[in-house]
Amino acid sequence: MQLYFPLISGRGTYLESPPAIYYGIQCNIVKFELILNLIVLPVIWGVAMQFVLGLITLRTKVGFDAFNWLGNQVDQFIPVLPIIIFFSTVMSVLYHVGFMQWLIKKVGWIMQITLQTSPVESLVAAGNIFSESPLMVKPYLPYVTKSELHAIMTAGFATIAGSVLGAYISFGVSASHLLTASVMSAPAALAIAKLFWPETEKPQINAQQDTKMEKGEARNLLEAASQGASAAIPLVANIAVNLIAFLALLAFFNAVLSWLGNMFDYPQLSFEIICSYLFMPFSFMMGVDWEDSFIVGGLLGYKTFFNEFVAYEHLANLIKLRKKGGEMYINGMKQYLSIRSETIATYALCGFANFGSVGMVLGALYRWFRILTFSPSERGNVPMSAPRSGSDVQSSTSKDGFWHCDRFWNGSCRNGSLHMGLILAC
Repeated sequence: MQLYFPLISGRGTYLESPPAIYYGIQCNIVKFELILNLIVLPVIWGVAMQFVLGLITLRTKVGFDAFNWLGNQVDQFIPVLPIIIFFSTVMSVLYHVGFMQWLIKKVGWIMQITLQTSPVESLVAAGNIFSESPLMVKPYLPYVTKSELHAIMTAGFATIAGSVLGAYISFGVSASHLLTASVMSAPAALAIAKLFWPETEKPQINAQQDTKMEKGEARNLLEAASQGASAAIPLVANIAVNLIAFLALLAFFNAVLSWLGNMFDYPQLSFEIICSYLFMPFSFMMGVDWEDSFIVGGLLGYKTFFNEFVAYEHLANLIKLRKKGGEMYINGMKQYLSIRSETIATYALCGFANFGSVGMVLGALYRWFRILTFSPSERGNVPMSAPRSGSDVQSSTSKDGFWHCDRFWNGSCRNGSLHMGLILAC
């Protein structure tokens, strides 16, 4: 549950969320017996690193130009769904030569030193920027503590893997913003995870032990590239099937709701309208323009109750409508978003925290729960609290990312003056 307390300045009509003030008063309720054991250092450093990464990538010319150039190159290279195959092939080659292992270890080492987190959870948080990192530390999973497992799951819910990054880009979503959101969410995931579930045990895998990452079975570059391309086939099929299934299910829900609404002389009733009213306050508090918060609320509903593929597919359609330059309002209803609201929505949707992902994670980790010394209550508490933590990370990243880009672009994504929003997340 999140409670928002706005402070209105005299320069405009909507709220903004400055991370410095937001993080200064953010408080997540933890178990009373764990409050004394709360580790402040990971929280402070995680928040600081998220802010600094956003500062470098969005508010400095060099950082912004680098990510913008990288995003433009990816946008123009392969603009359709097969980009997933390209991503998978390149990542497989980079893993074969050992570059990705080296990069992930270096990023993980920085997080481990600054946040004082364990090697396993640091590697997972760093690796989630590029791929499905829990597979990298699979040999160590039976030995992780409850707090480490919670951090691993939170990082998974709060970030997106490099493989599906190509899918979102192929929809037409900004590659530079997706890359930035994924990078910024890595340290924030550890910070929020430790705030929800502090470490009270002694990790079995310590800094002195050399955590090894699996390299793969390919014998040469060509075989690695071939394996990467083949590995992308199930992912492409999964994305296509999920989109078809969920969009069909959404159409069915809308037809039923329209039929029910027609009984009350409101045939426009739909799943999107319900979600828009439900999530409208949250989207507004993220910094979305008031006139756009209704649409963004619907996107948050798609992401929460279906998955991020459906949400990004709808966001891509809104982006295309804006680029076509059609009528902004039809019968009093806004047809597309401003660039500012598109940016915030891109950050807010960037993660796997939804009900469908909870079920998949529970199924995948069930055998690990039988190995780990978890009590019956903890078997439910650990996986069920991770999506909440992941959602908090996405929310904070959207506020942090917009706060940086809104100033760096000198008003290019700004529609008016600024307000200050103080957010208390409980």
